[in-house]
Amino acid sequence: MLNEIKGKLIVSCQALEDEPLHHPMIMAKMALAAKMGGAVAIRSNSSEDIMAIKKEVNLPIIGLYKKNYSDSEVFITPTKKEVLALINSGCDMIALDATHRKRPNGEMLHHLVEFIHEHGRLAMADISTIDEAVAAEELGFDCVSTTLSGYTPYSPQQEEPDYELIKKCVEKLHVPVIAEGRISDANQLRTVLKQNPYAVVIGSAITRPQLITEKFVKVINEK
Repeated sequence: MLNEIKGKLIVSCQALEDEPLHHPMIMAKMALAAKMGGAVAIRSNSSEDIMAIKKEVNLPIIGLYKKNYSDSEVFITPTKKEVLALINSGCDMIALDATHRKRPNGEMLHHLVEFIHEHGRLAMADISTIDEAVAAEELGFDCVSTTLSGYTPYSPQQEEPDYELIKKCVEKLHVPVIAEGRISDANQLRTVLKQNPYAVVIGSAITRPQLITEKFVKVINEK
């Protein structure tokens, strides 16, 4: 899978329960549209969406499972329960929050990475800082994604992609670095590519029409 995505675009097809496109069938069609546009892999939330997408497109899938727990801020594939659901979904790679924050139920990140590898899947670390990226590589993650920059209180809070984080990760890590997070247009993507990431994930700018619409409405309302 890592060979297939090198230098290419991965599209994140996700819709949460409060969003209008929330349905496995709709995400499957979104994935098909992404494939037709040239995407080489799909990032998808929940085993239900993943299984629907697998029926629609023959592309590698990065699976994650967003779940809230009262005793932790970790949201992306927080516990072994979600990891097991993703393994059973048949996805090729599993993405999980690899920040330094406490996990639900006191679970340990390295145990989850070991569990993923024991079941023959690749593990992607969603990180928010260079320190987290380095720690993730040491734990044995197969790749690192800059997904969570701006989503932890101690990472840069900005509207644009975290170009500096992508650059630092590429310079310091030996595992592939996947650039993801707030890539909204072609110019931002060109700047991201100058940092030489292994591959790029784009989600909201392609697959969340309510957010795309908001951007255009904002411009109109500025008049």
